[in-house]
Amino acid sequence: MLFNSLGFLIFLPVVFALYWLVNKKSLQLQNIILLVASYFFYACWDWRFLFLLLFSTALDYFTGIKMHDAQTQTAKKTWFWLSISINLGFLGVFKYYNFFAESFAEFLSQFGFQANFWTLQVILPVGISFYTFHGLSYVIDIYKDRIKPEKNIVEYSLFVSYFPLLVAGPIERATHLLPQIKVRRQFNKDKAIDGIHQILWGLFKKVVIADTCATYANYIFDHHETANSLTLVLGAVYFAFQIYGDFSGYSDIALGTSKLFGIDLLRNFNYPYFSRDIAEFWRRWHISLSTWFRDYLYVPLGGSRGGMWMKIRNTFIIFLVSGFWHGANWTFIAWGFLNAVYFLPLLVTNRNRNHIEIVAKGKSFPTVKEFFQMVITFVLSTLAWIFFRSESVGAAIQYIRRIFSFDFKGGVQYLGIDRYSVEILLLLLLFLFFEWHSREGEHPFFGKYKHIKTFSILLCLLLFGVYSKASDFIYFQF
Repeated sequence: MLFNSLGFLIFLPVVFALYWLVNKKSLQLQNIILLVASYFFYACWDWRFLFLLLFSTALDYFTGIKMHDAQTQTAKKTWFWLSISINLGFLGVFKYYNFFAESFAEFLSQFGFQANFWTLQVILPVGISFYTFHGLSYVIDIYKDRIKPEKNIVEYSLFVSYFPLLVAGPIERATHLLPQIKVRRQFNKDKAIDGIHQILWGLFKKVVIADTCATYANYIFDHHETANSLTLVLGAVYFAFQIYGDFSGYSDIALGTSKLFGIDLLRNFNYPYFSRDIAEFWRRWHISLSTWFRDYLYVPLGGSRGGMWMKIRNTFIIFLVSGFWHGANWTFIAWGFLNAVYFLPLLVTNRNRNHIEIVAKGKSFPTVKEFFQMVITFVLSTLAWIFFRSESVGAAIQYIRRIFSFDFKGGVQYLGIDRYSVEILLLLLLFLFFEWHSREGEHPFFGKYKHIKTFSILLCLLLFGVYSKASDFIYFQF
């Protein structure tokens, strides 16, 4: 079930009404309604994978209790590694087995050996990377004695499978979400209205920005061998806005939907394209994943406590693992490696935490220096996105080479392929205007020009929604 579908438009009000009707009766009923709704929501994708979600939930629930009750450190460690191994095993089989099998066969072929490995003919279970990481953080926190295990199976199951975040995050922590699940929520009108506003903004990002940019980005990437430099630059820019509008749009809808039920989720995006360097960009992009890797991988590896060599090693590990988390393709690993290279000068010169506050806070305009810093950071991230979007590393390198061939003959080559070919450029300017003037809040319904923004967003949703069909979110494949 897609957030941008008619089915969800019917599903959400029904669940909302049932949920608040039992508000005065019991917390348990509230949670049961949300849990049943979450399983139904997930089953709409493919009911068979619901059993995998149930197994993963049961595994970590019972593992947490067994670790807490273990009489020896050895027993505790055994239960811990059992859960970690099974969780990562399932993720590895479904998401990475074919990649390793095909890569190994290709490696052997370089030496004249022809190997035909058996591969899985199965689709990737939607959301497996997200709910696996929910469970892993929960088990690790119990093992490290940061939290105690949840004994209520309904409350723990809801923590893992809560439908707003189930298939594409944000990646929640037990320390943040479980306490909210364990207390009865009271309806808050202002919070609900704020949630509706955030849903509208998320839909605008997805339907108007991401899906429209996708029309041109897909065409240009599919024909990059014959496109000129200007067209390829625009294709890369369109994809940069496509993936941002798509994923941050999903996150906004998830956070807004959750507010309707009185539950706050972790913020996942904080205006990353207004970053002044790559370090700031990664503090503002997919925040829940970046902080997950920081807390559960970077810090255990030694973090920044060792010498410069350890810092560099750990940084590259984090970015490479982050790239591999996104998908079983060398393009994602190259994307992660390139971002690590970008990050390296800031790390070596100890300037990776220079920009903590949002740019030009309390001001209408950035300084000239800040403006060029943002442009340079956007250009660097957009070049990296070319690897993320391309079918292969070779195709990405060819795409970039053709950009720097400085071939501008023929002008922009895509303009006649579909509707809104010129209007999309104006829309992106309007989008940046909205983002800039609301960058100190969660969405444009904060800050200045609220009524103008509201009218413009609703008008765009009406105009673009009429001609659009519901399309998958990019991060569903991860």
